[in-house]
Amino acid sequence: MISIKNAARFPTGTPLTSDNLVESHAARLILLLSICGDKEGKSTLRKIDGLTKLAKLDFFVRYPEFFARAASAIGKSTNIASTDKEPKMIRYHYGPWDHRYYQVLPFMEAHALVDIVKDDKKNQYKFYLTELGVELATSLQDKPEFADLITKMKEVKRVLGRKNGNQLKKLVYELFQDEVGALSLGEVIE
Repeated sequence: MISIKNAARFPTGTPLTSDNLVESHAARLILLLSICGDKEGKSTLRKIDGLTKLAKLDFFVRYPEFFARAASAIGKSTNIASTDKEPKMIRYHYGPWDHRYYQVLPFMEAHALVDIVKDDKKNQYKFYLTELGVELATSLQDKPEFADLITKMKEVKRVLGRKNGNQLKKLVYELFQDEVGALSLGEVIE
């Protein structure tokens, strides 16, 4: 994965997709924080508590068929359908995971789009959207290219937003044992 700034270094004609660009993944996570995050007190800034919650919300956004099944299982309806191809995730220790988080999150922090704070009491990281991150999220929400993604995120927030990361992880393993739980570590979730 590379930054768009480095794309010019590749020879002309080299195939390059948005999945190869760190900015593409950062845009998705900025929107995820903005739409699925919780308000911090009276602030307009948003946050998500824990990498597990961030990854599971991202999973349900990227896999709408799994999201529809989860919504139905907890007695909620949704009409999310998507023809967009989202980047695939892998099965990891705590369920669906994207190894690119290790590159994308520091990229976002280095560009002052998020603050990542370790909560030692809960042994988790908290991801706060900064004011610059809010500005970027607002700008992205005005772009028609993100309309389908934003619709999915709003539905995921409505249906699953109150659950914590551990609850979401348990939901994934209860409902998708064959599709996720039975996979070997590192295997792609289809």
